[in-house]
Amino acid sequence: MKKSRAIAPTARRRTVLKLLAGSVAGAGLSRLGGASFAVEPQTRVGDSKITLEFDSSLRSRVMARQNSELVPLTDFEPSELLRLANGTHIDLFSLLDERRENVDDHHGRGIRHVLRGISQEEIEKEVKVVLYDRYPGFALMRVAYRNLGAAPARLAGWVNGAHVLKRSAQGSDYWSFCGASHEDRRDWVQQARAGFDQRNFMGMNASDYGGGTPVVDVWRRDHGLAVGHVETVPKLLALPLTVTRAGARLAVECDRAIEIAPGEGFSTFETFVATHRGDYFATLDAYRKILAERGGPPANVPASAYEPIWCAWGYERQFTVDQVMGTLPKAHELGLGWAVVDDGWQTAEGDWRLDSKKFPRGDADMIALVRAINEAGLKAKLWITPLAVNPRADLLREHRDMLLLDKNGKPQDVSWWDSFYLCPAYPRTVEWGKALVRKILGEWGYAGLKLDGQHLNAVAPCYNPAHKHVQSEDSVEKLQEFWKALYAEAIKINPDAVIEICPCGTSYAFHNMPYMNQAVASDPLSSWQVRHKGKTIKALMGASAAFAGDHVELSDHANDFASTIGIGAVVSTKFTWPRDDKRQNKFVLTPQKELQWGRWIALYNDKRLPIGEYRGELYDIGFDKPEAHVIAKDGRLYYAFYANRWDGPVELRGLGEARYSVVDYWTGRDIGGVTAAANRLPVSFAGFLLLEATPT
Repeated sequence: MKKSRAIAPTARRRTVLKLLAGSVAGAGLSRLGGASFAVEPQTRVGDSKITLEFDSSLRSRVMARQNSELVPLTDFEPSELLRLANGTHIDLFSLLDERRENVDDHHGRGIRHVLRGISQEEIEKEVKVVLYDRYPGFALMRVAYRNLGAAPARLAGWVNGAHVLKRSAQGSDYWSFCGASHEDRRDWVQQARAGFDQRNFMGMNASDYGGGTPVVDVWRRDHGLAVGHVETVPKLLALPLTVTRAGARLAVECDRAIEIAPGEGFSTFETFVATHRGDYFATLDAYRKILAERGGPPANVPASAYEPIWCAWGYERQFTVDQVMGTLPKAHELGLGWAVVDDGWQTAEGDWRLDSKKFPRGDADMIALVRAINEAGLKAKLWITPLAVNPRADLLREHRDMLLLDKNGKPQDVSWWDSFYLCPAYPRTVEWGKALVRKILGEWGYAGLKLDGQHLNAVAPCYNPAHKHVQSEDSVEKLQEFWKALYAEAIKINPDAVIEICPCGTSYAFHNMPYMNQAVASDPLSSWQVRHKGKTIKALMGASAAFAGDHVELSDHANDFASTIGIGAVVSTKFTWPRDDKRQNKFVLTPQKELQWGRWIALYNDKRLPIGEYRGELYDIGFDKPEAHVIAKDGRLYYAFYANRWDGPVELRGLGEARYSVVDYWTGRDIGGVTAAANRLPVSFAGFLLLEATPT
């Protein structure tokens, strides 16, 4: 059991407790919620977008400000509470006092509201809510508890931001963004109907699937509500979202045994509650900016990160160097800028030695391959899967101390490669990773790295005694430092190196993002995943983030370039060539495909939309039909609409004061003209519609 940190004891509250006993007992009538009597707010904190009202028991409700009116999104609920080891809760605290403090720090100016209360169980509660002028609608919260009693308080955990977003008057369903990772590689953005129940644990949800972005957002057509934490390292929390007929419940929950001795206390992690209009984009955009101000600014993106990509994975692990070399001229002819040498060049994960069958002269052959890629007019990127070691690798025999071990002293499995995890918080692992980067970029001459594998997103707590961790969660919280070390080593060798992290199928761990400059749809299961992952990444990495749609062969019908280009993503393909090769496979570039691929890649190179500004705030990806995305670039607006079939008007949002001429930039067809006041056009399309609006 984790002991709480000591807090200097203050005068005992016994007299106050006696005076408050009656009011606390009365408040206990509504302990389980659903009280039929009216609850009177005692205090209110808020800004231009969000208001939190607290009653006399320090229960709260969330209200959104719409024009000059306050719209209640939730009822009064015990939103911040303690869970006891005996299965009960402490959730009612009689309000004692409150105060306001001006703040001016790395987030700018704001106001800190401090509310203090006390429970029948003699636990003092202090709620600090900070509202910054720069981030209206985003309330940061930290709660401190102190044991004023004579006996230890044994806790099973704590809860912050527990609220139920009520159904709208129309009773429609919700849409949601959940930042956790799951082995089934489910959608990050889902419709949330009654019966939806997702725990969203931010640790490991399978042996090698875990982590993510610690935010859950649920929204109605008119308003949305989000919770999460803003700590600068990953935390083992859950962000459950459960939908019933009554509404959508979300919270930040920490399951951890804590004992609070008399006179001592502890504080929760810093969490937030946010309100918004539209979908989740605004929440993630604000979250990114806040974390950047706390020391996690995004990496610089070199121009080469926007070059379209050819990847040799179409040949899979059994590729030959001749196959790669033979495809390079065609990749260049089609207008692609990168050639990625994928899995299969190495002897074993962890050793990263060259396969002598493919590279009989060792380093000389690998250097020659990189030279050939460059001479073909392409840049070279190499695939590796760090932190994984094959059980038969020499590295494991020589340095078994690098393993991440569980409580029982067993290695943690990386299922896809039948490998084990290495501990990212162990200095020897970090130095091993840096040496590998020096080999690939410094000696072999690669211009980029493809860091691949779902296990890269998060790791389990490590109990390896050789590592002398201060706490088992060191491995969890220092994973980002491993990526920081590798990224810094790469940039030191080549300031324009492209560092891609592809956490296959997982929801990106935000804390790793500052140490990569190219993201990817990471093995999408559908075109819908390409698009909503793109919107998410543009919020988390910035409006001009270099996000690749991954191999187009993974999209719907294996050819949906429109879902990549329309959202401002980088084109990628894994076609094989030549087409008359006896070893041809389903990815071979047939004459028909070559015409199609060539046209789409040329369109990408002409528009280069990823370097524009993704305007994710303009459309709700859940409720707006047809689905819509917008890129602003060079004074023009580029709209992408998606639907199986659409016959009707589309609304072009975000227009300036000018009149705009609109063309379908895929077909070249003139669509008409619009203004901000008259921004609807009748259209008919199947699958997609790509529009370019140019001011006249």
